[in-house]
Amino acid sequence: MTVRATARGAERTSLDGTRADVVVCGASFAGLAVARELALGTRGPADVLVLDRYEIGERATSACAAPTPWLHAMGVGDAILQELPRMTFSTPHGRAAYRLPWSWSSFDYRTLCRLLWEQCGSARFETAVVHGRDGDVVHTDRGDVIAPLVVDACGWRRISARPHVQPPEAPLSRGLEVHPGDPRDADGDALDIWLERSLVRRGYGWNVPAGDHRRVGTCSYDPVRPVKGATQALAARLDVGAVGYQGNWFPHRLGEATQDGAFCVGDSAGHCFPLSGEGIRTAFYFGIACGRELAPVLDGDRTRAQALDGYRAFHERHRPAFARALALQRLIPALPPRVLSLLLRAVGVPFVVDRAFGWYLDQAHPSAARRPTAPAQTPAVHGPAPRAPFAHRP
Repeated sequence: MTVRATARGAERTSLDGTRADVVVCGASFAGLAVARELALGTRGPADVLVLDRYEIGERATSACAAPTPWLHAMGVGDAILQELPRMTFSTPHGRAAYRLPWSWSSFDYRTLCRLLWEQCGSARFETAVVHGRDGDVVHTDRGDVIAPLVVDACGWRRISARPHVQPPEAPLSRGLEVHPGDPRDADGDALDIWLERSLVRRGYGWNVPAGDHRRVGTCSYDPVRPVKGATQALAARLDVGAVGYQGNWFPHRLGEATQDGAFCVGDSAGHCFPLSGEGIRTAFYFGIACGRELAPVLDGDRTRAQALDGYRAFHERHRPAFARALALQRLIPALPPRVLSLLLRAVGVPFVVDRAFGWYLDQAHPSAARRPTAPAQTPAVHGPAPRAPFAHRP
């Protein structure tokens, strides 16, 4: 169990009445991407306050692998533990191996968060539990914090949710992995996926080499079904120990980009991509987009209402791609296993692999992390103009 590093007792000072221009609730991938973008994209120092119940990088809940181009684009390449240029897909009727047009990389969560935070300029950070929000007031266990711009990056629970829906009723998947040390992983170069109903009826299992250890886990698209037994079974199959448990719920349906005047980013907006359950690069991607809508507000070039409309429109342009991935998430587990195995082999043709995985990366392309070469156009309230860094859109 993770022990919070938050100060306690007399050391736990009050934040009541603290003011900032922007309050970012959540200090993982999405929240740090917003703070980083504000540090890079505003003309003057941005008064940004980041809140999280844990210290930055203290508690990982993700499988911690992402497309390598994204890690380099975000300036966090030093967090990479192992690059994985291949993927394998196993079913009860065979195995297909693909060499990708780009690679995955496993990374160290604490190091990545530290590297992101180092790019956040003058932003402040405080450990605090966020309980809710009323307008410009964010309620925490250390008092009320006030800001005209609030970013909700708290994850699927989202501080602004009304009504608040808990699993298993919520459209969430659940994942759990273990982290056994295994010297064999240093030679691995593939992210392995298992699609077996006997293991997970609607979902998949994975093995991710990560330098001196590996990450073995399972995901279920059905939040009612626990995955601990499946994770232990896969670890036993790979002859590794079921140690170092780490898991979380994550959304598999795109939500709303804004609520009651707050900007929702990452899992709080359902930005985790369906089918794959990948949420790290999309957290970066939409975090950057949110920061680029907020920066002109801090510079006095746009109103909050215009920024809300611009970010909402950007978010909605991606809904068709998320809907297609969700349809595949429903279809693939329903296919007869032999048919699925044949399809995986057919997709393994290099041209098809390049097209399929190229499309997948394009839905949140790493070129989005590049800074504009010219001042971005200020979008109109009813129909924001596309911005150069986000040319790769569905």
